[in-house]
Order: sequence, then C-alpha cells, then structure tokens
Amino acid sequence: MSVKNAPPPPGHACQVLSGDAIYVINGVNNGDGLTGPEEVCPGDIYALDESQQPLRLVVTRAEGLQRVGMGSEIGQPGDALRFEARYTMMSSDGDQVDLVLISLPDGTRIVLPLSPMAAQNDYTLLKIGDAPQDTGLADLLCVSFARGTMITLASGQQRAIESLKIGDKVLSRDHGGQAIRWIGSTTLRAVGAFAPVVITAGTLGNSGDLLVSQHHRMFLYQRKRSPGLATSELLVQAKHLVDHKSVFIQEGGFVDFFSIVFDHHEIIYAEGVPAESLMVNDATVNRLPTELSEDVKARFPGLSQNQHFGTEAGRQFLDSIGPEALFKSPRTAPARQR
Repeated sequence: MSVKNAPPPPGHACQVLSGDAIYVINGVNNGDGLTGPEEVCPGDIYALDESQQPLRLVVTRAEGLQRVGMGSEIGQPGDALRFEARYTMMSSDGDQVDLVLISLPDGTRIVLPLSPMAAQNDYTLLKIGDAPQDTGLADLLCVSFARGTMITLASGQQRAIESLKIGDKVLSRDHGGQAIRWIGSTTLRAVGAFAPVVITAGTLGNSGDLLVSQHHRMFLYQRKRSPGLATSELLVQAKHLVDHKSVFIQEGGFVDFFSIVFDHHEIIYAEGVPAESLMVNDATVNRLPTELSEDVKARFPGLSQNQHFGTEAGRQFLDSIGPEALFKSPRTAPARQR
C-alpha cells in the first residue's frame, strides 16, 4: 500500500458549522450563507440558524497539509482542508467574534467559530482577513497562562506554573485547596490571536505582570452591581481589558502556554489575582490535540464541568464603562500636615 493511500494518522476534533448555518439577514447578500472572501460584503448582517447542529470535524496532518481524519461527521478521511479566510464580526451585544472559513475538495464550506456565537444575536461583518494556514485547529482556541506565571498554592506559597505537578493543591476562591488533575502545555508563535495579553503589575492588583491567552477570563468583583448584570462577580476575557496602556497585546517571538484542570471549573489566583481554570466540557476538550484530549477524557468521564457562577461581561458593557473602570486605583500617600 502506498503512503498516499494509507489511512491518515490520528488527529484532533473540533466543532464546526455548515457555511449555510450563518446567513445574511440584512445586506447585499441577503439570504446567502457565509461564502468566500471575494463574495462577502462588509456591513452585511448575519444570523445563526439554530436548527443546524454543529458537526464534528477531526483534523490530522499528512504530507504537510491539514486533512480530514477518521471519525469526522463531514468530508472523507484524507480530504485536504483549504483555509479560505478569517472573518471578524461584531455581535448585537457588542462582542467581537472571529470565524475561519474552511473548504473541502467537493466545494463544501464549513465555519469554525473562534469565539462562542448565540442564535439570538445578529452579527455584522467588519473585516476580511487571511486564514491561519499553518496553525493547527487545536491551537486556535487557548485558555492558558504564560510560562512564569506565579500560581498561589493552598499553603499560601506561590510557584511558577511550569513547575506545578498533578496532585499539587492550588488555592481556589470557592473550594479551598484543590488538587490539580491535569496540566497541558503548548508553544505558539505570538502573533495575531495567539499573542498573549499583558496585564501590567498592579492593574488588577496583580503582584507582577500577568500574561494570559486572549480568551482567558479574569474574575473581577464589583462592590456595587452594575445595572443589567445578574451578579457583582464578573468573568471578563483578557482581550476585553486591553487599553493599550496598562493592558496590551504583546506580539513577537514564541510563547509557552499552560492550562490547568481541576475536578470543577475553579477560580484560582495568578500573580495574586483571581482567574479561571480550563473548563472541561465537550466543546473545550475537543479543541485539544488528540493525545491531550484522550487523557483529559479518561480523567474526567462525562466532561460535565459547569461554568463558575460569575456573570460573563460582554463587549457592550465593557465599552460603556471603559476597561479602566475595572482597574485598581493606585494608592497615594496621605498628604502631610504642616
């Protein structure tokens, strides 16, 4: 049997949508699904067809290309995947969503959302960009801390994340000391969506500069609950805190990212401030490389972790108050009396 006809090696799985599942409800291409970069029109407003269920796509690398792997619900094993474009959309609640358009040899188009999408929202196409041709799909979504991040242990001691081991007990906000059940790591080129967010020392009360992936959510507590929010406890994606002064995206070189899993989705302390752990469910685990996802599935049967109770703070709310409203005010020494 030739190498060309041999079955592709195991890959990793992710959830994708049919191109028709995201369609124009108002604009030049009214009624059309998401199409190629030469056909779409910025300003068109899209919606998500909730009747169309996500499809499982298994991706493997063979002969230098990303291909459909065994177990996919779409395409044939060995089919080459062509990454056509990356689209940026703005949802009706003010959040920004990135999508990757992928085509199969038979012309079928599928869409990989890089951020969650909701059927009740509308999405305005803002930007058409180049697709990440050389990046594995498992790397497109990453909730992690960068190498060197100091994590608080149950003992109160702080330890660099890369030196933590399975079984180490980490201090959690809600459940005290929690044993680490799994640690994963990956090295990515720090460009575009993979460049870390730098939260400079003191901005959130953090003892040192805190580097996290862009989708990583920080836990912030408001003394007074803001109108329109269900709780005073907020979960805020790091990318939404960027003000280009105290919080910025650092591009260039490579970055080592580490993710931690516990028995539950926990809020732990990184550089002294609360942030989420990796939440284990089917959607997150299927984005991991196969050797990692199989390990996580074995350790966490059912993949049923629930999100922490904190309210997700959307882009619209954060724009209305400005990210600085969530930052710590620097303390000033009281004036001396003459």
